[in-house]
Amino acid sequence: MSLQQQIETQITQNFPVAFMQLDNESHMHSGPATESHFKLTLVSEAFQGLSKVKRHQKVYQVLAEQMPQFHALALHTFSPEEWGAQVPVSTPCKGGH
Repeated sequence: MSLQQQIETQITQNFPVAFMQLDNESHMHSGPATESHFKLTLVSEAFQGLSKVKRHQKVYQVLAEQMPQFHALALHTFSPEEWGAQVPVSTPCKGGH
């Protein structure tokens, strides 16, 4: 199972997911053959009333086993009420290829 699949599985098993998109953005940083940089957009009722920091901590806790295997994870977390159905655009890494 790829690292991306492991992350997706952990998220869907641990959050009530209204929307999820996990993008492997490694090609913007380290080259196409790696799984080092990801962007996760996650909409969940579990984030209702939580600060951005608390939301990210919840995700990090769920991904504790996978986190040592990648370099970066950009998180965009929303409650269903906040969700505007638009995935944020990432900017290329200045130090990558």
